[in-house]
Amino acid sequence: MTAELSSIIDFIRYGASRFSAAGLTFGHSHDNPIDEATHLVLASLHLPPDIPPAYGAGRLTAEEKARVLELIERRVNQRLPVAYLVGETWFAGMKFRSDRRALVPRSPIAELVESGFAPWLDGRHVERALDLCTGSGCIGIAMAEYHPHWQVDIVDISDEALSLARENIAFHHLDGRVEAVRSDLFGALAGRRYDLIVSNPPYVTEDEYAALPGEYSHEPKLGLTSGADGLDICLRILDQAADHLSEDGLLIVEVGESEHALAALLPQVPFVWIEFKVGPMGVFALERRELVEHAAAIRAAAAARR
Repeated sequence: MTAELSSIIDFIRYGASRFSAAGLTFGHSHDNPIDEATHLVLASLHLPPDIPPAYGAGRLTAEEKARVLELIERRVNQRLPVAYLVGETWFAGMKFRSDRRALVPRSPIAELVESGFAPWLDGRHVERALDLCTGSGCIGIAMAEYHPHWQVDIVDISDEALSLARENIAFHHLDGRVEAVRSDLFGALAGRRYDLIVSNPPYVTEDEYAALPGEYSHEPKLGLTSGADGLDICLRILDQAADHLSEDGLLIVEVGESEHALAALLPQVPFVWIEFKVGPMGVFALERRELVEHAAAIRAAAAARR
């Protein structure tokens, strides 16, 4: 086989064919076998994802061939996400280290970061921002990179996730503007207020988790599940966020497929469901004043989970 496969494009084609034939699930940054194989091959060769097409004809050394074929077989046989196999992935146009300490970055919030959160932050002054349930740190670090005048806190309850997030802070040389804090949501943030709070918390239901493909079993369950309807953590965020937002502050939270359960549970709360290029993705925006106005209903819903 190594004699028949020679170029970069040969190995991408072979990997895509193997992935398709094996019936793999694609949900960790990619949604198809060709992009998945491209990520695996280029990252294993220490090449960026945007190399000119002409490099596709470049030939691999014997050592490189063996390495790429080994990773392709591990992807098929162990159902490991490619990001974990190669130790890196891309989010909002930035490279991040990725391993089993945290979920593979894949939030649609990347689109908001790249667009400057337009139109949600248009005309709004932001100095401090918070990435709550940060995992690998990708959202908060990307916010700091795209907005050099922002100070950003990134928070998680997992020591393992924070160790990876701190590596990513150092990798992007943002130690002076991004602080990683271990906290159970807002528990360790007393006295801190933010102009923008963004969160991609766990929101998978227990039934959904039980039915997930094997690829997801390699990720920490702590970063995925949040009760019977996926809303346990989201409700705690809604209940506490107003105390940590500035007067004109904005809250943006991803709840994925739990969007419908949240809208049904709190019909009086004016969630604005954000439209992305690919359509709605279960991400809402709320002003601080709206959190305050509906605090009683939110608090009652959150208290019912305790």
